[in-house]
This record gives sequence, C-alpha cells and structure tokens, in this order.
Amino acid sequence: MSPIPRSVCVFCGSRPGTDPTMMRAAEDTGSMLARRGWRLVYGAGDIGLMGAVARATQAQGGKTFGVIPTHLMQNEVARTALDTLVITETMHERKKVMFANSDAAVVLPGGAGTLDEFFEVLTWAQIGLHDKPLILLDHGGFWAPLLALIDHVIDQGFANSSLRGLVSVAQSVVEMEARLDAALARG
Repeated sequence: MSPIPRSVCVFCGSRPGTDPTMMRAAEDTGSMLARRGWRLVYGAGDIGLMGAVARATQAQGGKTFGVIPTHLMQNEVARTALDTLVITETMHERKKVMFANSDAAVVLPGGAGTLDEFFEVLTWAQIGLHDKPLILLDHGGFWAPLLALIDHVIDQGFANSSLRGLVSVAQSVVEMEARLDAALARG
C-alpha cells in the first residue's frame, strides 16, 4: 500500500504585486509541490499569486484542492478546473476547510486576506489546536516587517517567546521545500 500523499496549504495574494519575482516564486512553489507529489490546497482563485501557484502545480501534473466562498467566485475568478473544488458560505469556513485538508501551511506574499489567514492559523497553533508546520516564504524580505511586529509583540509582553517558534521562515522556495520535507517526514 502506498503512503497517503501530503497536502500543503498555500496562503497568498489574489494580486500579482508590483515585484514580478513574486509571481515567479509562486510558480516555483506550485512546480515544487507537484514535483514532490504534494497536493496544493489553496483559495481556488485564478488570479494573482494564487492563480500562478495553481497553474504551475497543474502544468507539472500536480493535484489541486481549492476552497472558495460563494461571494468571491467572481472577484477571485474561481479556477473550476481543479481536482477538488469546495465552495463555502464564509471566509472563516474557507480557512477551516483549507487548513483541515492540509498537513502544513506556507505563506507567500499577500495582503490583508493573507495576513488574516496567517494570523488565524498562528493563533490556532498558539492555543494548541494544531501542531502543523507553518512556514513564511520571506521572498526578498517581504515578511521582515511582520516578523519585526511579532518580535515587538513578544518584547512588549503580549505573547510568550514561544510564539516565534511556531513560525519557520524560508528565504527561498528551495529553503521552504527543505523545511517542508523535514517537517512532513517527522509528521
């Protein structure tokens, strides 16, 4: 009997951003997931970094699992040609379904929605609801201000220093792959 394939949740922007290397990092992430045989779990959009990750995963023959709330079907241009597409009623349900169907989560650059997703799963880890790996892809130092904010929250006594240990930081897709590989091998 073959082992159950791993699934990696990718939180990222529904916009491409201003730095074209961000799109390349998203494409590299999708290609890496497919090459490793890890299923992509993501927000089911076909635009921005989300769409780039999904297209690259599928172009390399990888499996995809998308989750999108009804009210974003048009705005995020739902990618319906996925192996699995789940349509939810709310954003909270979307995050819950995505994370429940994943063995790990990675966070690529993104905006308020990506921050919301990151902080929700970070909070779930902090209160003991999961122990899944959570990796920030700090491509080009994008997440440096966020990491400084987390350190500030700890320094000001609003979180234990253990909070920082719940997040792994990778500077490249290659480093992210190595961190995922090590974490998924343990789990």
